[in-house]
Amino acid sequence: MTDFKDRERAEEAKFAMDEETAFKVAARRNRLLGEWAAGLMNLTPEETEAYKKAVVQADFEEAGDEDVIRKLLGDLTQAECDVDDATIRAKLEEMTVEAKRQLMSES
Repeated sequence: MTDFKDRERAEEAKFAMDEETAFKVAARRNRLLGEWAAGLMNLTPEETEAYKKAVVQADFEEAGDEDVIRKLLGDLTQAECDVDDATIRAKLEEMTVEAKRQLMSES
């Protein structure tokens, strides 16, 4: 019985660690996306910092990435940047890989 409980605790710990890692990757990715979009919108360094935080906050509106994509598309469209949904989705994938790479290099 002890082996089963130990295995159960180990699985729970692994799940918690995986969830924490996924959260960190998403937050890092969103900051990178915010920085990319801020560059397209020619924001100042102060505005860029605020915008990166706003993109991270947008991810808490609903599960999944649609809230972030919607925010970026709306903001970039309003700023008259020539970016479409597919470009944002491709950049999201690219930044996910970069966020994972950065987090792994910090470990």
